Amino acid sequence: MPDPEMKFPVELEQYERKIYDLKQIIEISKGLSSTLDYNTLIDSILLTCMGHMQLLKAGIFLRKGISFDNFTLHRNYKGFEIDHSVEYELVALSGTVRLIESRFKCFTMDEFKNVQDEPSFKNLKRLNPSLIVPLVSKGELNGIMVLGERINRRDFTENEKEYLLQVASLAGIAIHNARLYEMATTDMMTKLKIHHYFQTALVEEFERARKYKRPLSLIMADIDYFKNFNDIHGHRAGDSVLKNVAQVLIENIRPMDIAARYGGEEFTIIMPKTDIMEALIAAERIRENVSHRKVKIDERELSVTVSIGISQMDPEADKNKNDLIERADRALYISKRNGRNRVSFL
Repeated sequence: MPDPEMKFPVELEQYERKIYDLKQIIEISKGLSSTLDYNTLIDSILLTCMGHMQLLKAGIFLRKGISFDNFTLHRNYKGFEIDHSVEYELVALSGTVRLIESRFKCFTMDEFKNVQDEPSFKNLKRLNPSLIVPLVSKGELNGIMVLGERINRRDFTENEKEYLLQVASLAGIAIHNARLYEMATTDMMTKLKIHHYFQTALVEEFERARKYKRPLSLIMADIDYFKNFNDIHGHRAGDSVLKNVAQVLIENIRPMDIAARYGGEEFTIIMPKTDIMEALIAAERIRENVSHRKVKIDERELSVTVSIGISQMDPEADKNKNDLIERADRALYISKRNGRNRVSFL
């Protein structure tokens, strides 16, 4: 007959573990609800799971943006060795994704036997995950978390899987909220931040740069002769050019930079922790890439150029963000007066 005194410590240890996990979940909930920034959010989710589960690898598949249905491996993955010639994409209508969204549970790779011929499954298999966890909010699949092997090489217990699902529930809600925030702060045509967001972000970065005594640069860019382009080729061609230039900006900035549509055919980039020479290199790269990019309109290949102005925050002279904007704007018009398709700074 089992000794009751031997059973009690085991049960007590289990209850203590559950209490600890609940406390952790509360702290995780606080952390995930404190940010709407995708990069910060993804890091928080992944590092939480890696630390608690002693994982060597973790990543999340998310939609690239507002107008995308398919899921792509987010660049903040941890530990996975990635083949950069492959796009790690899971098609929303694939059997692989439909299986993941069919039940809120932790999946193993063995459960995908019926979809092994799909490209989506093959992309998932390249990562060789130990567990696949859906991130769901309000019945919608917002992301797919993939967890690699553990430091101790042990299998996941049922309690650990339950804990991961609790984290996934919170993560799904946080990602859903971040996506709504992105929709509210993003220009639908260019996929850049809207003007109001830019103004708010610049205030924050201005104060942060002043507080921590670090550089802050601002780029202002304007499409040359855009009104003439619109008049000659039509507004549809003009919209294509706006999207094209915006895409160049997105491709040539860092995650910490903030690219926004300032108004009409004018764009701006906030560059934290960046001095004027570093900003100049980035601006020249953008100017050159825009001039080489072609836009196809009715079998014609068209191109445009941009004029750019740059300013760096001067802690002694700049009273607020408006001084920084005004100087970058003046530098932009120097580029315009000196022949366009060039970069100037003040």
